[in-house]
Amino acid sequence: MQWGLENRIRRMFPGTSGHTVMLAVDHGYFMGPTHRLENVGKTLEPLLPHADAIALTRGILRSSVPPSTTVPVILRVSGGATVLKEDLSHEAITASMDDAVRLNVSAVALSVFAGAPHEHESLVNLSRLVDEGEARGLPVLAITAVGKELEKRDARYLSLACRVSAEIGAHLVKTYYCEGFSKVVDGCPVPLVVAGGPRLDSDEAALTLAHRAIQEGAVG
Repeated sequence: MQWGLENRIRRMFPGTSGHTVMLAVDHGYFMGPTHRLENVGKTLEPLLPHADAIALTRGILRSSVPPSTTVPVILRVSGGATVLKEDLSHEAITASMDDAVRLNVSAVALSVFAGAPHEHESLVNLSRLVDEGEARGLPVLAITAVGKELEKRDARYLSLACRVSAEIGAHLVKTYYCEGFSKVVDGCPVPLVVAGGPRLDSDEAALTLAHRAIQEGAVG
């Protein structure tokens, strides 16, 4: 692995634990202004010191994050669909690798829709980003999106989606926690980060989910 690419990955995993806390605030790219993210800058300000990396779009990065920040940035570079349409898988690449370099980000991220109507396009998008990222020393985070079909969040489906993403070349994969999550980890040869998923009943429930995910092999 080239020095620049590995350095960017290591920025997101500070310390010696090998774990990371990634704060995703990119929901607005398909959901608009959601609860507590109406004013992203206001929400982010007290949280930034506690995050190892933040995931967002270039618009929010430019408008809501001070250039003085030292927190690594994961740039969302896929989009093109909103919750107003039934098919959320109809995404394209919405930000260039050159723009990612200009913004000095540590990684780029896109959604992969295994089994969805636009599965092929999302996997080809991943392949192209990996090629362009390798040429520039930028790692790619593949997000195994399920759209509105949350019932797909089982070990068999997620194992397939994560493995395919890794096979195509993703350097990191973000997926959901599920029963039998250790099987998903075992089948994926690159580090796995767990997504938050639907809103939980309490902070304790969220911490419990995070603890279980780490215990079963997630890196963050």
